[in-house]
Amino acid sequence: MSAPVVDSVLDLVGETPVVHLRKLSPEGGAIIWGKCEHLNPGGSVKDRICLAMIEAAEAQGRLKSGDTLVEPTSGNTGIGLALVCARKGYNLVLTMPASMSLERRALLEAYGVEIVLTEPERAMQGAIEAACHIVEERGAFMPEQFSNPANPGVHARTTAPELLHAFEGQAIDAFVAAV
Repeated sequence: MSAPVVDSVLDLVGETPVVHLRKLSPEGGAIIWGKCEHLNPGGSVKDRICLAMIEAAEAQGRLKSGDTLVEPTSGNTGIGLALVCARKGYNLVLTMPASMSLERRALLEAYGVEIVLTEPERAMQGAIEAACHIVEERGAFMPEQFSNPANPGVHARTTAPELLHAFEGQAIDAFVAAV
């Protein structure tokens, strides 16, 4: 098996392997599999949703080269957006509580992200309010990961078919996903 040759790092989002988790599968019990979403280029399943949200906004004419995106985040969505924005030439502003780790901030800054830190005691509510203010002030686009239909839609279009293909017609008795 040879590794794929791709034009863009974004071509590596999705098509992640499935691995049998033998240590979690008791003998004679359920066979448990895990989808290795950590193998996406940004390191998580959030790469899928970030690419999908940005491509949907492009298709709707809501984004053009050089535009600025703003999103409140405390985690992997920020890394996924940073990856996609860096590749597609968008500016990205992420708002997050100042309590976020220095390592996470350094990674985001390496992608060229502008980070706006908010008061840690305000938690994500402070980050959301700051993001809304920046959007209004700069006329930026906010993907709104929690209400964007491209988020769950990408899993219906890609993740589910990948799982069905991986098991080639075998019955899947249960499916569990992190929320």
